[in-house]
Amino acid sequence: MAEPTHHHVVLFPYMSKGHTIPLLQFGRLLLRHHRREPTISSITVTVFTTPKNQPFVSEFLSDTPEIKVISLPFPENISGIPPGVESTEKLPFMSLYAPFTRATKLLQPFFEETLKKLPQVSFMVSDGFLWWTSESAAKFKIPRLVFFGMNSYASAVSISVYKHKHKLITEPATEFNTEPFTVPDFPWIQVKKSDFDHGALDQDKQDQMHELFNDQIMAATTSHGFLVNSFYELESAFVDYNNSHGKNVWCVGPLCLTDPPKPKSPKPAWIHWLDRKREEGRPVLYVAFGTQAELSDKQIMELALALEDSKVRTIHQLYN
Repeated sequence: MAEPTHHHVVLFPYMSKGHTIPLLQFGRLLLRHHRREPTISSITVTVFTTPKNQPFVSEFLSDTPEIKVISLPFPENISGIPPGVESTEKLPFMSLYAPFTRATKLLQPFFEETLKKLPQVSFMVSDGFLWWTSESAAKFKIPRLVFFGMNSYASAVSISVYKHKHKLITEPATEFNTEPFTVPDFPWIQVKKSDFDHGALDQDKQDQMHELFNDQIMAATTSHGFLVNSFYELESAFVDYNNSHGKNVWCVGPLCLTDPPKPKSPKPAWIHWLDRKREEGRPVLYVAFGTQAELSDKQIMELALALEDSKVRTIHQLYN
């Protein structure tokens, strides 16, 4: 039998709830796994964040006091970013996403200074948007795993389109922008150029978004592998595709199952409605845009009319 070992894991989520929450849930999962794994004598989990994000992180982990939370001072006087903004949900416009994300690199000296003082780190899990953490991991010889928070479907489609972009961009520019095209490695899927991040498919653009995208991709390719908030049986074709491109992909989800059980309470009406649809064998489409959605009234109305015309049963969540 192998000798029990101690592991110290560092987690560094991106400053956005949709990225932070699943990585904190992963921290809980590590502690649960440790309790069931006899070859691990103990495990320490350290989460890095910033001062204005720490209250949320600490409150979320109040059921898991074993996880240590460290705040790093967020940079000040960022051009275009209002003072005191430390998360994307506080950005007045999502067009500020690129300069905000670029500014996180100013955390790097504080991050590395803290790493020097920590016990030896077994591995690091950092958000893919924090590309610069790959430099820190290499400097301290720490294996880095990338976490984007999205499923394998999104990454597989993105990889396929990016891989074949030279062929796709030969299409007429206006048509390529607005008309659906078939994803080369997944002939049953169609997407539009506008479905992808600005600049990701433009060969000639050298704006901040394009440079940020390239930096994130390069940092991800030098990582030890990827963690995905999904499970293999749900999207096996896309997990296999991602694995076939030379990177280790581990499905660790659904991470929401690590949340502590909620007190028993009567089911709301919409849960009863969902239960009936399950009993009837009638699928329901869940439509969610998250906290950073920038939808005009006209777009919301068009979406509502389209869903109504489709005759598909839906639940909508425009904001959370």
